[in-house]
Amino acid sequence: MKAIHHVAITVRDLDGARDFYTRVLGLRERSDRPGTLSPGVWLDIGGQQVHLVSGTPPPARGQHFAVLVGDLDATVTRLRAAGVEVSDPVPVGKARQSFLADPSGNVIELHEA
Repeated sequence: MKAIHHVAITVRDLDGARDFYTRVLGLRERSDRPGTLSPGVWLDIGGQQVHLVSGTPPPARGQHFAVLVGDLDATVTRLRAAGVEVSDPVPVGKARQSFLADPSGNVIELHEA
């Protein structure tokens, strides 16, 4: 094994999730998604992929994914200004983290190393 290729996230509203992940979080929609697959959206963040898949998300049981941010305070401020509920930053060792949920309830960690 070499690396993680992508993370797939189930979302209730594909168009709403696309808007949230691209407009609010700043991910870029990929144009190389094969058209033969079930409804979904492929996104890019720092050369890694996040796939949004239409369906019913599973109940939250601690699963989440983390994105690396350069300035956690500025990111939290920007997201809150956009109406996103984000937890206050907390230290974790030498790093800091905050959490938010997408419109389908999927948890996202903001991680500043």
